[in-house]
Amino acid sequence: MTLEGLVREFAENVAAQTDAIFQVGADPEDKYGDRYIAAFDELRAQGNKGREALCILLKHPRMDVRATAAAFLLRYRTAAAGAVLEEAAKGEGLVAFGAQQTLRGWEEGVWDLDPE
Repeated sequence: MTLEGLVREFAENVAAQTDAIFQVGADPEDKYGDRYIAAFDELRAQGNKGREALCILLKHPRMDVRATAAAFLLRYRTAAAGAVLEEAAKGEGLVAFGAQQTLRGWEEGVWDLDPE
């Protein structure tokens, strides 16, 4: 799959996961999470070229997609990703909570979504 295809796979599955969480009778299996993490793993295997491709999602129209991409890009694009997470953390709901937790993990030195 191309880098653009992997980025699209990441974004589509983040959005699908968020949408599925709020469905009545949602399946507890996290197939969407598994899919976007697999897409990230393939992007990461391409090194900084793959990470750079993911950076486009820092401007995605959906906050959940922006914040999730930012969480994975904190080490690579600390300032830009941190700004997205700070913005998301000011909101309410699941996305804001996730952004707050990601920032806390980063500050405490336990963040490990993209180890070197």
